[in-house]
Amino acid sequence: QVQLVESGGGLVQAGGSLRLSCAASGDTNCIAAMGWYRQAPGKDRELVATIGSGGSTYYPVSVKGRFTISRDNIKNILYLQMNSLRPEDTAIYYCNAEMPACTSRGYEYDSWGQGTQVTVSS
Repeated sequence: QVQLVESGGGLVQAGGSLRLSCAASGDTNCIAAMGWYRQAPGKDRELVATIGSGGSTYYPVSVKGRFTISRDNIKNILYLQMNSLRPEDTAIYYCNAEMPACTSRGYEYDSWGQGTQVTVSS
């Protein structure tokens, strides 16, 4: 299986920046696409950014131009650089890794980290 551990969350003022990291361990060769999701209190979990194994990225309109996702496939670390943060970005941020090639081993299709809190004050 794959284990994911996020770090880098915290409290920041509006307009500030944070960089989140997600360290992957275990059968990391199973990992294809990775992504960041977030969940604010009382709301559903939503997509923040995804990156394919080849480096292609996707961002929803809400974060496009402010957030940048990247991955280091040697160190097995996923990053999320967040700039121009807004109070509405406040949420728990989760790392996700998809492992479609390893479901034949009985693995889950994907794995989630435990989350890291990001709070943006106005």
